[in-house]
Amino acid sequence: MLKFSKIFFVLSMFLLTLMPWVNASAQSQGGVIREIAVEGTARVEPETIRSYLLVREGDGFDPLRIDRSLKSLFATGLFADVSIGREGSSLVIRVLENPVINRIAFEGNKRLKDEDLSSEISLKPRLVYTRTKVQSDVSRIQEIYRREGRFAVSVEPKIIQLNQNRIDLIYEINEGALAKVQNIRFIGNNAFDDGDLRDVIRTVETRWYRFLSSDDTYDPDRLSFDKELLRSHYLINGYADFSVLSAVAEMTPDRENFFITFTIEEGERYSFGDISTEVKLEGVDPESIKDAIKIEKGSWYNSEKISATVDAITDKVGVLGYAFVDVRPRPERDVENRKINLTFEVAEGPKVFVERINITGNSRTLDEVIRREFRLVEGDAFNTAKLSTTIKRINDLNFFKKVDVTNTPGSAPDKSVINVEVEEKSTGSLSLGVGFSSDVGPLVELGVREENLLGKGQSLGLSGSLSGKNSTINLSFTEPYFMDRELAAGFDVFHTTADNQRASSYSLKQTGLSLRAGYPITEQLRQSWSYTIKTSKVENVKDTASAAIKAQEGSSVHSEVGHVLLYDRRNSSTRPTDGYFLRMNNDLAGLGGDSSYLRNRFTAGHYYSFKKGWLLSTAGSVGFINALGKDLTINDRFFLGGASLRGFQPGGVGPRDKLTGDAVGGEFIYNGGADLSFPLGLPPELGVSGKAFADFGSLTGVKPSSTNYQDSGSVRASAGFGVEWISPMGPLSIEYGIPVMKETYDKTESFRINFGTRF
Repeated sequence: MLKFSKIFFVLSMFLLTLMPWVNASAQSQGGVIREIAVEGTARVEPETIRSYLLVREGDGFDPLRIDRSLKSLFATGLFADVSIGREGSSLVIRVLENPVINRIAFEGNKRLKDEDLSSEISLKPRLVYTRTKVQSDVSRIQEIYRREGRFAVSVEPKIIQLNQNRIDLIYEINEGALAKVQNIRFIGNNAFDDGDLRDVIRTVETRWYRFLSSDDTYDPDRLSFDKELLRSHYLINGYADFSVLSAVAEMTPDRENFFITFTIEEGERYSFGDISTEVKLEGVDPESIKDAIKIEKGSWYNSEKISATVDAITDKVGVLGYAFVDVRPRPERDVENRKINLTFEVAEGPKVFVERINITGNSRTLDEVIRREFRLVEGDAFNTAKLSTTIKRINDLNFFKKVDVTNTPGSAPDKSVINVEVEEKSTGSLSLGVGFSSDVGPLVELGVREENLLGKGQSLGLSGSLSGKNSTINLSFTEPYFMDRELAAGFDVFHTTADNQRASSYSLKQTGLSLRAGYPITEQLRQSWSYTIKTSKVENVKDTASAAIKAQEGSSVHSEVGHVLLYDRRNSSTRPTDGYFLRMNNDLAGLGGDSSYLRNRFTAGHYYSFKKGWLLSTAGSVGFINALGKDLTINDRFFLGGASLRGFQPGGVGPRDKLTGDAVGGEFIYNGGADLSFPLGLPPELGVSGKAFADFGSLTGVKPSSTNYQDSGSVRASAGFGVEWISPMGPLSIEYGIPVMKETYDKTESFRINFGTRF
């Protein structure tokens, strides 16, 4: 036993003596990193590379951690190549740095500008080149071209090596041909044929005359918009269960064009059943808002009428002093009878205040020009009625192609942010009118106007006309917010010459100045005042002229105060399609000058669009003038014809000297007419529409009276037709009027051509 113990002791001591040598041998095989060396760097600091490593000096040569360090260096995107190796007790990292981009250029891009492409790609000059980012940018460029309808586009990146590890990156682009929409088909439509539905959507089939439009190119985003247009169309026409099952675009066998197929499910057509209101606001009688309901029982279901009714009820209750209103339509389907009963719940909405108003897209128009049209300011209670009025007022500026106003949540539940995004349009105009009159012959009208001068909303215009007999020049300026108040002030300076030898045997020259100012009384009622002073000279009076005209030969001074009261309920002051207006004009002369009278005129007009593309507008006017102690001059009286009674030349209707045929004007006038604008069945993108019109009117009364005057006071009437083309160069119209009721001594006009452009 003792002998065994001695042997165990000797073996233990031997193992203890051997252990350091074993450990040293193990370390020499795995090893400890004594040094980390970095080679191949030019821009990147070695310490930066060491910071990405997962091993440090003093660590062992762990293959797993070294492999992860290699991947970490590649992931930085700084290097084209990286290798890590062991040399003795040193860990050596060799790198090949990615080059720096000196310049990025595009070649072959004809449809898209360099700056447009540069703004879309991620790589920029002075950034590090990586293949991954280049491939990503190639895909992005291809996507941009595909949205432009060029699906055959190819993009190849090329590199030009420069010194100091720099490169020029060139994208060679082959744009390819436009991918057009060859055919659009619909499956599942019974209520409307394919032609009707093609008129609803934005995408159109390619045709030779659509060379100015891009709507015949395939665009996936537009296809999504088309689905919404189809849905809206069916919901307006009673199909409450309508859905688009699919919208598929397939390339033609030659891979140059697309076939588009919409598969739809129309569902049953519903009509409106019982319409009721449920008011949960104290002090509001349900009967008081019934006139705001725009829906009739038994009419076809129409989602637009529901939205209009919600807006009308909101506005009605808002006028009653309730700023926070929540109007919700609650539909109940009666599937068996195909009716939808509606209940409009009117309750108090959440108290929300305007936190901020953001305006974007106005690169030229100043923010204040838009903000002053708002009927809401930061801190106000949010009111949909006031917001709707604001949108109309901004549109009425006529400075923008598009005005989008959205309402988003603010920084707190009781706060809201109003976002206004506008798309500006040309507000300067250059107009040129060419016409023909049976009296004055050919005429030319030229006008230059800027409606948004320097982006301040000011209007400045210079216009003139020239014919064989007449000329006019007028300079006008308007400041819509004079002295930062809602007061539109301006002036007109004018000079006119008129050769009325053929019509009235005299020539007339007038030079004057007019000052004007206008302001709103309410949102719909506006009042304006003006003062005009001018000199008039009647000259070159023929020996055979009317005695009334001979008596007025020479110069006179005219001083007049004008007043206008306008009540306007039109949906737009520039291109109205609905609503009406009432206007009263009063002019008082006699505060100095050689004329003294009170002239009054009352005008009304109405607009009604009863079908898409069809617009009926009617207007009527009556006026009279009373002399105040002095006889009226020929220039004080009314004249009728031309634009006020088509088919007759200006001044062609009314009292006339039977001996000389001279028009002497009248003291009582009435006229009116109706215009119908309608589509001609041509593609809408051509911008061609037809028009038909009928006018009537009469002019009578001359004091002092004379047996030499022809003055029947009878009604004159005319009818006619025309064509209007919204051309790329501006609107062009041709009107032809035919007198159907006239007197033998009236003077008629054949037709007129007008065209203009914008810059």
